[in-house]
Amino acid sequence: MEKNVEVTAVIDDSRFGPYQLLVVVLCALCLVMDGFDVQAMGYVAPVVIREWGIAKETLAPVFGAGLFGMLVGSLTFSTVADRIGRRPVLVGATLFFSACMIATGFANTIGELVFWRFVAGLGLGCIMPNAMALAGEYSPRRIRVTLMMIVSCGFTLGGVVGGLITAALIPAFGWRAVFFVGGAIPLAMGVLMWLALPESIQFLLLRRRATQHESAASERVRRQLARVAPNVPLPADAVFTSSETRSRGVPFVELFKEGRARVTLLLWIVNFANLLDMYFLSNWLPTVVRDAGFSTQTAVLAGTVLWGGGVIGTLLLGRLIDMAGFTRVLATTFVIAIAATAALGNAAVMVSVAAMFLAIFLTGFSIIGGQPALNALAATYYPSALRSTGIGWSLGVGRIGSVVGPVLGGALMHLHWSSASLFAAAAVPACVSLAGIVAIHRANANAGGPDSRDAREAAAQAH
Repeated sequence: MEKNVEVTAVIDDSRFGPYQLLVVVLCALCLVMDGFDVQAMGYVAPVVIREWGIAKETLAPVFGAGLFGMLVGSLTFSTVADRIGRRPVLVGATLFFSACMIATGFANTIGELVFWRFVAGLGLGCIMPNAMALAGEYSPRRIRVTLMMIVSCGFTLGGVVGGLITAALIPAFGWRAVFFVGGAIPLAMGVLMWLALPESIQFLLLRRRATQHESAASERVRRQLARVAPNVPLPADAVFTSSETRSRGVPFVELFKEGRARVTLLLWIVNFANLLDMYFLSNWLPTVVRDAGFSTQTAVLAGTVLWGGGVIGTLLLGRLIDMAGFTRVLATTFVIAIAATAALGNAAVMVSVAAMFLAIFLTGFSIIGGQPALNALAATYYPSALRSTGIGWSLGVGRIGSVVGPVLGGALMHLHWSSASLFAAAAVPACVSLAGIVAIHRANANAGGPDSRDAREAAAQAH
């Protein structure tokens, strides 16, 4: 008699073992280069401005080009991944990004910087949604958000590592070395991922149903599931099943079906507001601090503290969400964001180095640390067949905000806005994020969505 094995239930009930640890580590390392790249241009900007003798606002298109490329890549390749798999898209995008990063180091004009930042962004855009989706699909439900946040911590850690590497490389080798080193890292990562990164088990099962190679696909599912749960018997006649169904329509259209439209739109709005804030601060904060009279080293350190706060926020918020749910944690987080960002514009804070760094840390904790939580919220909301598309479009639409943020910052600085006015303006998107989280909670409460459901299940398992 055949035995049905529901793969998602097996993964949810499994211990977090070495095989899952391998997936989480590879996905996290994959995101380190994402965070490094995002922050790299912000770190080298003051040096490029001085070396090329250009105005600050001249670099705004460079910031915007990279982020626009990430927007296009996120919208395009996340959908492709729900068709061909997480693994090939992740490996291919990583190697492609490596080549573009190295090419950036040879740029000699603003036009060349704009071009290479845009092309590199295409590769980067699909890394975050696919890494998050893959890590989530290998994680037991009781710690899924925590693990996805740890993976996302690779992004924020990349920003910190970028600051430390940049601070060491620029004085010794110049700003171009930052991009050469930043290209070598993903090259090694791409090779390692090609050798060791597995495909999503749920994706293999869903794809098996749509192909003529059921026996080979089933055997692959068996091998990988055995590595996830070695103590679960998988007889030769086992039939692998999943409670989830394969999307038969266009993935983007499916995001608006079965009552998902409202939360989909709200996720887009919150991502837009938070990424606008995040990229406004990460790109222009070192320059604003430098203009306030501090040294270049202090300005770079300010950016590092911002991302360091994001790392701490990411690590703490994931566990808190697994225990208390998304709404309570994220609502509190965005209240902190509003207060800390507005405080940065206070003259007394900007004069005191300690107070300035504290405000920067809390800003990074809430805004940068909150972004992985928003990605995890999308990952828990959408089913496997739509997960990469759902995260990718949330991030993709959000990246419109990431493009607007740096360009808007350059425009406001061109208008000679004071630091107080700049940071007061930066608090407004945090208010939008707070309102959006409350609205998502209400929508999920009415529909029995992941916010309330996951919190109840996590709490039950904790006891």
